[in-house]
Amino acid sequence: MAKREKHQEDMEKINESWLIPYSDILTLLLALFIVLFSMTAIDAQRFNAVSKIFGDIFHGGTGILDFSAPERNTQVGNKQTPINLEELGMDPEKLKKLQEIQEKTEAFIQRRHLENQLQTSLSDEGLLIRINDSVLFDSGSATVRKEDIPIAKEISELLVSDPPRQVVISGHTDNVPIHNSQFASNWELSVMRAVNFMKIILENKKLDPKMFSAKGYGEYQPIASNATEEGRQKNRRVEVLISPD
Repeated sequence: MAKREKHQEDMEKINESWLIPYSDILTLLLALFIVLFSMTAIDAQRFNAVSKIFGDIFHGGTGILDFSAPERNTQVGNKQTPINLEELGMDPEKLKKLQEIQEKTEAFIQRRHLENQLQTSLSDEGLLIRINDSVLFDSGSATVRKEDIPIAKEISELLVSDPPRQVVISGHTDNVPIHNSQFASNWELSVMRAVNFMKIILENKKLDPKMFSAKGYGEYQPIASNATEEGRQKNRRVEVLISPD
């Protein structure tokens, strides 16, 4: 009789063991529904941030909330208005410093009447200065024109900051094949444009070369369609990315 009662007691313990994981699942589901409901009243940037967090938790970066993120900046004229980066965790002091550099850059653009050739945009990656290739180079050449070296030197002054920041200079081309005595491909042209531009920038002794790097992307990161001359012109560019850190 005692054995039967003990057996019955053990079975009750086993039967009740499922309550703990079940309650945990209910709690997680409740939290998920609360977050989903709250997202109906917040803007797209918060939605992006929340979806990334859940994606990282459940699938290492992808999941039911994973999607192609929309463009983070809205452009007004030649200057893109910054998103509220503090909502994505950027240090307000870092943001303020980048905004100061952006304002100086915009003043330089207006002073030089380069509104159609230079643009700036601010995102959580940092401050991006986009320079149309016609500002610095002849067609098919990676050498900065002598008459445009002063522009490159003025840009170098805009990059001086305390503390120094990581700066990545990248070259980009359209998809029209190049094959001349200097370059066998757009890869080579884009790399050498970035490197040669960086060399002039680093003639400024107030800059630390350790904080700079150069990249070439060839035709493989277009920002416009290569089907039109206007689009190809936009794709032929040099970009300077100033890190928030």
